[in-house]
Amino acid sequence: MEPIIDELHTLGDFIRWGASQFNQAQLFFGHGTENAIDESVVLVSHALHLSREIPDILWHTRLTYSEKQTVLELLNKRVREQIPAPYLTHEAWFANLHFFVDQRVLIPRSPIGELIEREFEPWVEIDKVKRVLDLCTGSGCIAVASALLAFPSAEIDAVDVSTEALEVAQQNIKIYGLEQRVHTVHSDLFSNLAGIHYDLIICNPPYVDAQELKTMPAEYQHEPRIGLEAGTDGLFFVKKLLREAAQYLTPQGVLIVEVGLSKASLVKQYPDVPFLWLDFQYGGDGVFLLTAEQLLPQS
Repeated sequence: MEPIIDELHTLGDFIRWGASQFNQAQLFFGHGTENAIDESVVLVSHALHLSREIPDILWHTRLTYSEKQTVLELLNKRVREQIPAPYLTHEAWFANLHFFVDQRVLIPRSPIGELIEREFEPWVEIDKVKRVLDLCTGSGCIAVASALLAFPSAEIDAVDVSTEALEVAQQNIKIYGLEQRVHTVHSDLFSNLAGIHYDLIICNPPYVDAQELKTMPAEYQHEPRIGLEAGTDGLFFVKKLLREAAQYLTPQGVLIVEVGLSKASLVKQYPDVPFLWLDFQYGGDGVFLLTAEQLLPQS
């Protein structure tokens, strides 16, 4: 690294150099950033303990020798090991909130964040929601964001089959001081929720099919497979949801589920189910809504 350290001087130098290295290595972006420059900004600013929103005045400031070493080590690690940036910084953003993440959980990136920011309008009446279920919670981002932004008085259960994921979720719940309203529950889908009814069930389950799993970029290989893999057609968990969810919803309850690229398979296999596919202003697809009444024929 010595020649590079001698040739690069400013914050802007290192961000530009990092982006060039990322492009040359043909890295994949999609875990919080969409291009090499933004990814480089995230890593360089993290290494220097700066906000991602770097003021223009700092772009031409010079780094110390030790700062250069720290930045280069992080940028080179991103190239060498193809680890997504959020796993290197242990920080991800969802619904404009920051969350701790590591390789025990998927990196938050669901379009459901936009629904939360819109308070689920017009699909849910906020005042009538007393209890919410975030099924397959992972990092707890959906549960925490829902508690903070959409349902300030509701009780929320954050459920996952992975005890490691629940440890991360508990950390994020504690960061936001929500221990009294957001509760982690160890359960394989609904198995440990007998007798509980929810006004809203939100689920971002594993939905990657076998073929897609084989062709995913290397960055995805660092994520827990338990959070991605969902059988040959990507619908292993969604089918169980459709069979069982009605038992856990209140009569006016709503189910919202993300299925991503498995949408086509789902529609083909359930041609009579009136899925309402939600639209997103900021991108994203493959999220459906069903009411408790619509689910009853599947129960």
